[in-house]
Amino acid sequence: MNESRAMWWANEFLNVEQNELTIAGRNARAVAERDGTPLYVYGRARILQNYETIRRHFVAAGGDLETRISYAAKANPHPRILKLLEGQGAWLDAVSPGEVRTALEAGFPARRILYTGTSVSEDDLKAVFAPDGITVNIDALEQMDLMKEVRDRWFRRRRIRVAVRWNPGLGRGFSPRAVTAGERSADGTPVKFGVEAAKVGRVFGKAARFGFLPVGLHQHLGSGWVREDFPAVKEAVRRMVRKAGVLEQRGFRLEFLDFGGGFGPRFYRTQGLFPAADYIRHIVRTVAKAGLSIKAVAVEPGKALVADAGVLLLRVVYVKKSYGHVIACVNAGTFNTVPRPAVYAQASHEIVNADRVDGPNKVRVTVAGHLCETGDVFGKERLMPMPRRGDILAVLCAGGYSRSMASRYNSRPIPKDLII
Repeated sequence: MNESRAMWWANEFLNVEQNELTIAGRNARAVAERDGTPLYVYGRARILQNYETIRRHFVAAGGDLETRISYAAKANPHPRILKLLEGQGAWLDAVSPGEVRTALEAGFPARRILYTGTSVSEDDLKAVFAPDGITVNIDALEQMDLMKEVRDRWFRRRRIRVAVRWNPGLGRGFSPRAVTAGERSADGTPVKFGVEAAKVGRVFGKAARFGFLPVGLHQHLGSGWVREDFPAVKEAVRRMVRKAGVLEQRGFRLEFLDFGGGFGPRFYRTQGLFPAADYIRHIVRTVAKAGLSIKAVAVEPGKALVADAGVLLLRVVYVKKSYGHVIACVNAGTFNTVPRPAVYAQASHEIVNADRVDGPNKVRVTVAGHLCETGDVFGKERLMPMPRRGDILAVLCAGGYSRSMASRYNSRPIPKDLII
């Protein structure tokens, strides 16, 4: 117990015994030796605990509204994870026809699936309109003619449920590439997502005239919020509720408001954790104070449910010393396993030596993969006990946006998954 207290990341899933890493009570090296490396390992109990934590935040917030915890399947669409969350009564946020299909196969009823696409094609719409009861988000006024054409050609007699994903004019995310609202991200890229505020009423009106059933309003600001983002996120909640009030005044009776995702676990020691409990309480109270007729509010956690419930186990093939640098060369590449550090300059994952978690005489170690890319680095100059050939390293918080983003770049295989 004393060993784990020194590790900021330790919890019921990851712990330390005799200076060795344990995963769900199992020795990490023993797991790696049995199943091979590289290997994703997910903790069933940790996922359930994370789900229950969010559920309790809603209970503590009070109120009479139905609350929907909609898992963002893009974080990790593993069928067993989907089945696990469906069994808890979760809803599901899908961003592709493939995710819709995987969710249905995992047992999610169509009525608990919200499809949110961008640059949506005719084939996409044909696939997501097929499950009767699904709700489809409208991302653009210009998308609606195509929606009507597809509906009239293949689903003429069906009253398809729709919501509107609007852009509230401000976004937040840990990286410019992870910001999904506002006019531009921090690097100047025009934001492609959502209906701008001035067009929301027109979209609702056109949806009704076209024979769709408008039932909700949705927003998503971006991914990877930290504590400092809370004031801006609160303002986005206020804008959402105000816009819903305007829609009600125009005669649209909404079933739900979906505030999207964005909050998650700590990826590094100094990260200011976003106050999820305060955020959920703010949503519930702001909606209640507005006196809206809606019956449900939703959030869409992805990383918050699965990121810290997963690790990637790697093996050190040798330790290279070059120009004074210590480089632990491992048997996997970032693009194939944990792409976030390669895709986002701001992304960081804690890396632990499973064989010697702590110890004196630590050195700065760069953990590098086997791909032909300078950016193929899991972590730069991390302070840890000197690694040795054959050591098992664990990349933490690899349960979300790791396997789902993995590729076969350099014709390398994607690792297998293990759920314990």
